[in-house]
Amino acid sequence: MSRTSKKTATADEIADMASRGEDISAYFTNQFTVVRPVRRVNLDLTEGMLRELDHRAARLNISRQAAIKTLLARALAEERAVGSRRKKGGSGDPPQA
Repeated sequence: MSRTSKKTATADEIADMASRGEDISAYFTNQFTVVRPVRRVNLDLTEGMLRELDHRAARLNISRQAAIKTLLARALAEERAVGSRRKKGGSGDPPQA
């Protein structure tokens, strides 16, 4: 029984095929991740906050930066959830006179 091996096309070969009007859809999976632009920021933390952050990062075996991103994303998501609950069911605060 003979085996047929399919040669993987290079990016240039795929571009040439596309230029000739050939169907190149087989070379794309439509499974991709959108990479958003990143902005750098400086952050001032107290020694205690930095110690706690480093402890948490070490416990999770992730970098300090990953810990900051994870904690900040979680806090922002919680804030959004609280905000949407307030909009749906009122603020929860007593009416002001």
